[in-house]
Amino acid sequence: MVERKRTGVRGDWRKVQLLNVFVHDVTMDEVVRDFNEGLMLTLHVDMLMKLQKDREFYDIFKQFDLITCDSQILYFATKFLGNPVAERVSGSDYFPKFYMANKDNPEVTVYLCGGKPGIAEIAAENINRKVGRRFIVGTDSPAFDFDKDPADIDRVIAKINDSGATVLLVGLGGGRQEKFIVKYRDRMPNIRLFLPLGGTIDYEAGTFKRPPAWITEWGFEWLYRLLKEPRQRWHRYIVHEPPVLWRLAAQKLGLYRDPFGGGAK
Repeated sequence: MVERKRTGVRGDWRKVQLLNVFVHDVTMDEVVRDFNEGLMLTLHVDMLMKLQKDREFYDIFKQFDLITCDSQILYFATKFLGNPVAERVSGSDYFPKFYMANKDNPEVTVYLCGGKPGIAEIAAENINRKVGRRFIVGTDSPAFDFDKDPADIDRVIAKINDSGATVLLVGLGGGRQEKFIVKYRDRMPNIRLFLPLGGTIDYEAGTFKRPPAWITEWGFEWLYRLLKEPRQRWHRYIVHEPPVLWRLAAQKLGLYRDPFGGGAK
C-alpha cells in the first residue's frame, strides 16, 4: 500500500509518474482547502498526449505548483501502474467547490477569460447568483488567435488587471491556456491563483451539460462527449488520444522512452 503525505503543505504532495510528467496525489478537499496561491494544472488524456509532442508545453510543465489527475482514465492508469492517486480531481468539479468555499471571503475575486462570445458573461451571472455577491468581477472572450497579436495580448492583460481580480480562470484549450499563464503571469501582479480550466466556463454557463456521475466514474465521459459533439470531438478521442494507452502500457513494462529525453521529476 502506497503511503500518502497529507501535511497540507504545498510542495509536499507525493508525485505519481505518468509517462514523462506526473500528477500530485491530492484529494479534492486538500486542493480546495490548501491551494490558495500559485499555478494549477489539471492533467487529462488529451493534455498528456500533447506533452509527448509539444516541447514548449513540456518545458513549462514543472513551473506549475499543483498538477491534479483530471481524468478517470488516468486515475485508472495510476492503479494499473501500481502507484495510485487518492482520487480524480477535475477542474470542472473543483471550481464550484472553490467558489462556494470562498463565497464569504472578500479577498477572493475571479476573472473569466475564454469561451465563445457571451458565454463567460452567462457563467459570471450564474456563479455570482450562487455565491450571493460579485465574485466574478470581469470576463473576456478573446479571439481564437489573440495570443499572436501583441496589441490584443496587451488589451486582454489590461482588462484582467483593471478588474482587480485575485484569481484568473483561463479557458483557451489544453496547452494554449497554460502557455499564456506562464508567459504573462508576471504582468498580472494582482493575480494570486492561476486556473487553466478549459471547458469550465461552458459548464458554468450551462451551454454544455455534465454527464451523469456514473458515466464519469466508469471512465466513459469521453464517449459521452463524443456522442454529444461528434464533429468537434472525433479526431481528439478516436485519433489523437488512444496512443497514450499504448505508452502507458509501455511504462508498465519498463519500455517507455521520453521523446524529449528527460522526465519531469
